[in-house]
Amino acid sequence: MRKFALAVAALVACVGLSIAAEVVFLGYDKEKKELKVKDGDDTKTYKVTDKTTFKRGEDEVSNEKGIANLEKMDGNEKAKGKAKLDITVEKDEVKEIKMKARKKN
Repeated sequence: MRKFALAVAALVACVGLSIAAEVVFLGYDKEKKELKVKDGDDTKTYKVTDKTTFKRGEDEVSNEKGIANLEKMDGNEKAKGKAKLDITVEKDEVKEIKMKARKKN
């Protein structure tokens, strides 16, 4: 019984460390490498690191291309406040960013 309780406690601790959420893109500061998003009513800022992984749909995207996409979204006024991202955060760092795949014509 103790092993089970410890396993459940460890699982809860691991899940609590990383949080995944759908957020609205507000901006990206390439100088500070910070992503500004709106989560519900809260505005939050997270660090984007070299270890951050990017996905577009189900496809993996390189870190350089992912950061270039964030910079492109930052320059697009239509994307700010409307584009949705799925992010996984650990502490104040983004571990994974999932962008919506565009429909091919």
